[in-house]
Amino acid sequence: MNTSRRNAIKALGTVAATSIAGGAIANEHLIKPKVELKNNIKHSVCRWCYGSIDFEELCQGVKDIGMASIELTGPEEWPILKKYGLTAAIGWGAWPKGTGLTNFFANTKNHEVLIPFYENLLKQASENGIKSIICFSGNRNGMNDYEGMINCATVIRKLIPTCEKYDVILSMELLSSRNSHRDYMCDHIDWGVSLCEMVGSEYFKLLYDIFHMQSMHGDHIRNIRRFGKYINHYHTGGMPGRNEIDETQEIYYPAVVEALIESGYKGYLGQEFIPKAKDKAGMLASLERCVKICDV
Repeated sequence: MNTSRRNAIKALGTVAATSIAGGAIANEHLIKPKVELKNNIKHSVCRWCYGSIDFEELCQGVKDIGMASIELTGPEEWPILKKYGLTAAIGWGAWPKGTGLTNFFANTKNHEVLIPFYENLLKQASENGIKSIICFSGNRNGMNDYEGMINCATVIRKLIPTCEKYDVILSMELLSSRNSHRDYMCDHIDWGVSLCEMVGSEYFKLLYDIFHMQSMHGDHIRNIRRFGKYINHYHTGGMPGRNEIDETQEIYYPAVVEALIESGYKGYLGQEFIPKAKDKAGMLASLERCVKICDV
């Protein structure tokens, strides 16, 4: 499965619309999950990894596993999540034309369109009980790290009053520029933390993608302990290849999750691996296995 976020967000808009039009499962059947989890950490899953599953069926499957969130979902999907007693640990939207992972805050030409876009998205998030929205640095495109950091900080500071008004955190994702996101600027924990300090607000934090940061520098447990106050969300993924997070992969997730819990982290852990199975039952079974690995 070669699905990427860049393609997934386009496809999922159609899936969301189909789900809204489809029949709903009665709420009285959704009261109690079938799986009992320890829930020392809150469990979430990224929608794009399960784009082939009807959204309402995914909601029911996630509910049955005992999870609380389907993330990287947008305004069209948030009311459906509510119906199933779920939330989006971190939301996103259909970015303005011409913007996206590779072309975002670091490019000052985007600021005029991204500010009103986020002002509206933050408002919608608040109305639906969503507490965090994702954002990106975009690529370097010849900029040095300091120039890109200033450009990002400039637009983020302009959005902070809106974040405060609606009580929603803006969270920039750390991605690997060594592998899957060549030239991406926010590619190292030190750069991300420096940006947080430059912005100077509790309403701007980092999304620490463990899979991507394994590619860049590893050292996750020490990073959690040193920089946890700057991070409000984490993603999983087997390394190499974004595979299921089992014993065949180089990251030992139980130890990482133990460190998260010990640090006092109260947020969500978002599963973002590509399931081996292609059928709905197999995909949800792999999700349940990986959630249990992290349910320490």
